[in-house]
Amino acid sequence: MAAKTKSPAKKKAPASRKGILAGGNFIIDQVKMIDVWPQRHTLANISGQSEGTGGGAYNVLLDLAKLGAKFPLAAAGAVGKDALGDQIIADCTSNGIDTKHLKPTKGVPTSYTDVMTEQKGGARTFFHMRGANALWDGKDLDFNKLRHKIFHLGYLLLLDALDEPLEEIGTKAAALLKQAQEAGIKTSIDCVSEDSSRFTNIVTPALQYTDYCIINEFEAGKITGYKLRNDKDELDTVFLRHAAGAILQKGVGELVVIHFPEGGFCRTRDGKDFWQMSLKLPAKYIQGSAGAGDAFCAGFLYGLHEDLELEDCLQVAVCAAAASLSDPTCTGGMIPLADALELKKKYRPRPALEPEW
Repeated sequence: MAAKTKSPAKKKAPASRKGILAGGNFIIDQVKMIDVWPQRHTLANISGQSEGTGGGAYNVLLDLAKLGAKFPLAAAGAVGKDALGDQIIADCTSNGIDTKHLKPTKGVPTSYTDVMTEQKGGARTFFHMRGANALWDGKDLDFNKLRHKIFHLGYLLLLDALDEPLEEIGTKAAALLKQAQEAGIKTSIDCVSEDSSRFTNIVTPALQYTDYCIINEFEAGKITGYKLRNDKDELDTVFLRHAAGAILQKGVGELVVIHFPEGGFCRTRDGKDFWQMSLKLPAKYIQGSAGAGDAFCAGFLYGLHEDLELEDCLQVAVCAAAASLSDPTCTGGMIPLADALELKKKYRPRPALEPEW
């Protein structure tokens, strides 16, 4: 992957640090393919059902493992002491993910989500049981004893204990991220696409202790108040830039990445912009979009860990997202990195939204 433009120098974590620790949501998804999203009191037909992984931490880790990451991967969170919890721990272990900090918890079920995926276009709707994820607060993590390079936390707004307010710093999540930074670990966050007014109180405090903010355009709009799509559902690239800048002004240390169906955009602390269009995939290729955002995030984190140029980080991210779209579950479509990058040669990127791209 040859970068056309030199990216600004990124602050590197100490050379002795290696690997990604992902904390947060570990969920089992029950994915149902439906013919149409029904109106109230009407019927939709289920054409198929499958079980898959869910949650920002779980999906990102599995995607990294399937991409072929050669660096350590570790999980931090909570599952129930039940069959689904055992399943998650076994799955992580079989994929080479350290589960020392993934704790079975009594008295609550493992978190799960019913995912309704429409056959045409892959749009999805979620019905979620918060379960054990709601109790995890990260208190068992001693970052001074951990040697990981990046700590990724996802999803804010769906981690009840960490979303709780905390005097002076804002939230318990912000305090956890601060601890990681003080230990010399780079921090990354993602949040859930919740249609609420909670972003200001929960997400904004965490931004001050975040090095890499990787979110979608809906979430960027909720954080900043910018409307990033017009009435025709077209992406407003001017407001997109403004939103990324506003998030940086809220405290993000190094860069903001905003992904959307058309591609991905990155703005750095020193004001450099980078774009990458998504791949132009045929409709029959797309089996579901439930895991595309986490796949994009995993691809970008892979590039950051390996100190790739930001243009190349975005290429890995969009190719990982394209691979994810081939399967209705969140991580079932992920493939080794070399194969994912080949998708760009086969399908090619979409046309640029603006001439200067």
